[in-house]
Amino acid sequence: MSIRKIIGLVFSHSLVLMLGFFIGIYTLPILLAQDAPSREEVGAISTEAKYHARFEVELADSDSFHWGEGDVAVSEHQIGFMGELAPGPDYKLYLSPEFVETEADFERLKSSMIRVADVKTFDNFIVNVPPNVDIEEYNSVIIWCEQFGEFITATQYQ
Repeated sequence: MSIRKIIGLVFSHSLVLMLGFFIGIYTLPILLAQDAPSREEVGAISTEAKYHARFEVELADSDSFHWGEGDVAVSEHQIGFMGELAPGPDYKLYLSPEFVETEADFERLKSSMIRVADVKTFDNFIVNVPPNVDIEEYNSVIIWCEQFGEFITATQYQ
């Protein structure tokens, strides 16, 4: 076997291996995602919510792999989302005293934020606000991918 053929095989097999790895990172969270709450369940939270806001796709650090779009309802005890998030691993919901839309701003302000809950679904979600968290001390909801340090989306609710 010639050296050229060996290099070609190593290159092609490495490319297929990398492609499989990236497809796995993208699809595994989708396969492992919990069942999303129904529109009625999220709607019930929305009617009791003190604040309403919207995740928009066109934020500074959102892109085709990191985005969210839909309505957010914030109450004293729960945060509900009716919409869609780009699939990904290890999403966390944070409350922030300032609106951010970039990874740099998130990292700069992370010490002043509070992590509320894990986000385990990509179509609609409901998370409980811990009893020690006062939503009045914050004004923004942020979805962050902890594993890869990626900004997903944010909205300002007050």
